[in-house]
Amino acid sequence: MTDHGIKGKTAIIAGGGKNLGGLIARDLAAQGAKAIAIHYNSASSKAEAEATVCAVKTTGAECVAFQADLTSAGAVEKLFADVVRGVGRPDIAINTVGKVLKKPIVEISEAEYDEMSAVNAKAAFFFLKEAGKHVADNGKICTLVTSLLGAYTPFYSSYAGTKAPAEHFTRAASKEFGSRGISVTAIGPGPMDTPFFYPAEGAEAVAYHKTAAALSAFTPTGLTHIEDIVPWIRFLVSDGWWMTGQTILVNGGYTTK
Repeated sequence: MTDHGIKGKTAIIAGGGKNLGGLIARDLAAQGAKAIAIHYNSASSKAEAEATVCAVKTTGAECVAFQADLTSAGAVEKLFADVVRGVGRPDIAINTVGKVLKKPIVEISEAEYDEMSAVNAKAAFFFLKEAGKHVADNGKICTLVTSLLGAYTPFYSSYAGTKAPAEHFTRAASKEFGSRGISVTAIGPGPMDTPFFYPAEGAEAVAYHKTAAALSAFTPTGLTHIEDIVPWIRFLVSDGWWMTGQTILVNGGYTTK
């Protein structure tokens, strides 16, 4: 019978140096992962990535950090090659990379659109491509998207719009990789209480988001917390392998599809 546990497995986490990605890394290590490759984007996040590496190593797991701008196919290809050389072929591949922009359509420049598309769609596509080439048989792949994929709202056109392709990429990849026993999923968190959230929102919008979810009153800030998402990631990359090709919105009732 195929082992779908995390113990003894190797994982790569894009955007794994801090916030949600960093907590996922720590959690997989606590579940007995053998080795974890941490990706971080730039020098500004190097210190946090190194802190995550140190935390993972305290569990006895091997951990290595790799810096890369994943907005080119070549960079994603190199990242996976470096990971395979550094810690071995991954059993689990998780992409948490994303960029938020809240702005009216009529004010979004071509440069802004291109950057959003590169981070949210292009990087997601080529991460799935390389994961499909390198993840071991019976492996797990998961992409972070957004609960705004189920929302009817203004101002997030370039964010939700460039995250939406990942849902379709996930479906296609799950069909293509399924013959190797690989499950492919996407998770769409609600507005999260992280440093990425507040700069994009005004005070009025923050107040709205803090009360918008059905379960808002039962969480410290009313928002989704990274601790709310990690158990779902853990499940989907282990015992939840039978769930594949789907996007799951995990948001306390913020929005549904």
